[in-house]
Amino acid sequence: MAYKDVYAAWQADPEGFWMQAAEQIDWVEKPTKALFDEKAPIYEWFSDGMVNTCWNAVDRHVLAGRGDQIAIMHESPITHSTKGITYKELQKRVASLAGALRMRGVEKGDRIIIYMPMIPEALEAMLACARIGAIHSVVFGGFAAHELAVRIDDCTPKAIIASSCGLEPNRVVHYKPLLDEAIDIATHKPEFCVIFQREQEVAKLVEGRDFSWHGFQYGVRPAECVAVEGNHPAYILYTSGTTGAPKGVIRATGGHLVALNWTMKNIYNIEAGDRFWAASDVGWVVGHSYICYGPLIAGATTVVFEGKPVGTPHPGVFWRVIQNNRIKSFFTAPTALRAIRREDPNGDWIKRYKLHEMQALFLAGERADPDTVKWAQEHLGVPVIDHWWQTETGWAIAANPLGIELLPTKLGSPSVAMPGYDVQILDEGGHPLKDGELGAIAIKLPLPPGTLPTLWNAEDRFKKSYLSHFPGYYETGDAGYKDEDGYLYIMARTDDVINVAGHRLSTGAMEEVLASHPDVAECAVIGAADELKGQTPIGFLCLNKGCTRDEKAIVRECVALVRDQIGPVAAFKTAVVVDRLPKTRSGKILRGTMVKIADGQDYKMPATIDDPAILDEITAALKSIGYPAA
Repeated sequence: MAYKDVYAAWQADPEGFWMQAAEQIDWVEKPTKALFDEKAPIYEWFSDGMVNTCWNAVDRHVLAGRGDQIAIMHESPITHSTKGITYKELQKRVASLAGALRMRGVEKGDRIIIYMPMIPEALEAMLACARIGAIHSVVFGGFAAHELAVRIDDCTPKAIIASSCGLEPNRVVHYKPLLDEAIDIATHKPEFCVIFQREQEVAKLVEGRDFSWHGFQYGVRPAECVAVEGNHPAYILYTSGTTGAPKGVIRATGGHLVALNWTMKNIYNIEAGDRFWAASDVGWVVGHSYICYGPLIAGATTVVFEGKPVGTPHPGVFWRVIQNNRIKSFFTAPTALRAIRREDPNGDWIKRYKLHEMQALFLAGERADPDTVKWAQEHLGVPVIDHWWQTETGWAIAANPLGIELLPTKLGSPSVAMPGYDVQILDEGGHPLKDGELGAIAIKLPLPPGTLPTLWNAEDRFKKSYLSHFPGYYETGDAGYKDEDGYLYIMARTDDVINVAGHRLSTGAMEEVLASHPDVAECAVIGAADELKGQTPIGFLCLNKGCTRDEKAIVRECVALVRDQIGPVAAFKTAVVVDRLPKTRSGKILRGTMVKIADGQDYKMPATIDDPAILDEITAALKSIGYPAA
């Protein structure tokens, strides 16, 4: 079947489509139907089925005779270690940890916070929770104590599983002092903590509260899988909220299994025995869906990578890992690719490695600007597939479905809507716009399986944040348009559509033009307050490594490019060269914070920022061009 036939099959019979997809999952009790809409607009999927995630991700593959296949490959260019764990070993390790948790009183429905770096034990902790029906909440390793405390108070965990430390290229990040401080700050106190002691740092344990990973499991009886209802939360994952309080996105077990299993074959063309790598972190949604659960549910090998795209030790490390692990489909963020391109503009490092088995590169997390996509296409010689989704959805809203058919690529577009998503472009009043018109991107309810049914203990906030603006729709918070072929173009967050003298303009479109300049490795555009025009655009340019040209000349050329390609209406006159852009740890550029600095407003240090010192550099750069205006 072609993509259009698959999408049409879903449109014609959504219930039948998802019940058929559910046949690929091992159920303890099969669901009687797919969609439960009695509490609309709070929708549930496969609620009356009984199932276990860990069984589907681990045990069934051992039972199928693939116990000796590598399930998890750990690659750490920081410690120079490589380690493979088979499905049989994984089953044993996960059952042991789950048994130890159960022995300490952890039961179905209890919450456990996981605070770990990119090591296989992080995945084992997630799977051990799933095995006994506990609900895990992974917090990005190294998150500040205050932010960790906020999450402790929100999900009230019975226990916390942590590592003694995380490793960065030039430093050890001490997790245990952050954890101790967070527990001190938090009102809720966990009953106990399990600490995985790494060689690089042995943490001091608090007597009576803390247990070492291995000692905790000594002599326990392994746990069997506990069946849970299809609507039982598999996990809570916090995403930053506009009010400053994080939002606890819930992932329900049944829909999570069905949707992720469907995506592995249909989007990524990955089946049992294949090798898949998502270069992300378990603290983010990509790490949940496509480092831990998706590949393992499909019976593939997944890679856990503890390193950076550049500097551990060089910009060829991604290609080395792909070569050595014979990766079939690779998934990373555009920001990682831009960092590599900046260090290796001619792709010399790519030529050093044999990437024969790589069939495609998938990008998500930020808009994939056409110039970065073209660079990757040219040097890798495989399809470069941009796809678009969110923490809330858990899997792709729009993609090019490689496992169904490879559609023509359109630069700047994550291609077409996936089955389950009826994507509409709406004006402020909620009316559909014509092809090519920029508006708010919304998805007609119900959302498909695997997406968030609500927020943890915050149903009213869920409705207010996502459902109230456009009744009958989920508001994505992104702005964009559709072309005549149904291809989506995600141009900016709704907040990043700026109003210049009455014209609604996309900062993403301006960034696309700036990125096409041969000396520009990466860029960002924000809208600063302007008394006359409402807002005026400012560009930030990061130049290619080794560029020796006059910066003022490059700025002039960039201003001329935007004027030429978007027109004088953009009123783009100001740009500044910076060494780097402020980003979250997952690679998203913190444009909102940059706007506040430009407008002279107070701002809260973003919890997810990679390096707070960058904001001082941005402040200095803005001052050099007269912002904030006196």
